Amino acid sequence: MKIKNIIFDFGGVLMDWNPRYFFKDYFNDDDKMEYFLENIAQDEWNIEQDRGRSLSEGTEIQIKKFPEWEKEIRAYYDNWTVMLKSDIPQNVDVLRKLKNTDYQLFGLTNWSAETFPYALENYDFFQIFDGKIVVSGTEKLIKPDPAIWHILLERYHIQAGESVFIDDNPKNIEMARSLGFATIHVTPDTNLEQELTVLGVKM
Repeated sequence: MKIKNIIFDFGGVLMDWNPRYFFKDYFNDDDKMEYFLENIAQDEWNIEQDRGRSLSEGTEIQIKKFPEWEKEIRAYYDNWTVMLKSDIPQNVDVLRKLKNTDYQLFGLTNWSAETFPYALENYDFFQIFDGKIVVSGTEKLIKPDPAIWHILLERYHIQAGESVFIDDNPKNIEMARSLGFATIHVTPDTNLEQELTVLGVKM
């Protein structure tokens, strides 16, 4: 298989985002913070905003369920930019190297349509994608729903069998593989350049 297209997830691959970056100081109590993030402002709730629900609606829904946590729930999106700590330099370096090759580069991200513009404006490497980014919050679809990969394939007229998909979420990797993509599952120990080289990508 000859790779022509390289598709990046963003959070956990190119961007270091974690609500703990804000709430660690906010609570100053790790047990309370973990309780809040596991039971009140849990991933399943945040994912609905990534799927396209507005931040304000998501906030109000959760406050109705947990009125005693109202202050903390409101703090979540009010301080979202603190949670977006930085890029992940070693992986962004790989992206920059790929910029000067013949590979087509794409983004496929689970991200709220309301918060993604902040990342676009503050991290210049997003310009490397030339706007070829599919954002879950805009499409009202979220990985691992196969429909969001089909949007990418059809919009940009590319083939899964000529593409490598890079993500930190095992469920997304599993789905992409079932759709015919070559895949790289990113962990904190992954050497992304090395993994791409194994797939025959030349930089």
